[in-house]
Amino acid sequence: MALSFINLYDYWFGASLITSSDIICLLMSLKEKIKSFNESENFWVALLRDLLFVVSVVAIFASVSHIALGLWAPMVAVESGSMIPHIRIGDIIFVQSIDRTQIITYETGQETGYTSFEEPGDVILYRPLGREGVTPIIHRAMKYVEKGDPMWAGGPPAPHAGYITKGDNTKTNPAYDQQGSISYLQPVKKEWVIGAARFYRVPVLGYVSLIPRKILGI
Repeated sequence: MALSFINLYDYWFGASLITSSDIICLLMSLKEKIKSFNESENFWVALLRDLLFVVSVVAIFASVSHIALGLWAPMVAVESGSMIPHIRIGDIIFVQSIDRTQIITYETGQETGYTSFEEPGDVILYRPLGREGVTPIIHRAMKYVEKGDPMWAGGPPAPHAGYITKGDNTKTNPAYDQQGSISYLQPVKKEWVIGAARFYRVPVLGYVSLIPRKILGI
């Protein structure tokens, strides 16, 4: 029995020592390969290295964005001038997930002094009528109404609870979205809201996304 125990001990711990040594050799070899890869001047290796760097940066940015803003892709390029002068065509806007924030309306902002993009209340990104696969709308949340409340002074009762929204551009968007074709007589339900615009607009950069999409008709 004693001999059997010693043999078993030698078997396991001997194998463990060999495995550890193999792992060390493997790590050293891997280190050399990585060093060779990083220092290579071969065109295709350099191209692959650059691609891996870009992918890594994008992955890190997406992860940090998801942690901070609750969205994997928190940036949107503005396609229309409905929010001029506060948000312009080609601007990049950062959006915080609706799950991570509370929407403050224009009415509440007037009372509390809260402003976003130079006006009271939050600018929200929402899916018109809750439809998937359509371009989201980025407009200001003017007020919140409950079912049966007038949607505006003298207006019809709301068919359900939601936000009354409007673009800041008084020339192109003189009326609420619910008075026009964008969300006709339909307050924006909370589940239609993607998030709220945060921080500050990044001018022009959005054209990098918009121009190819216009050319391709996407």
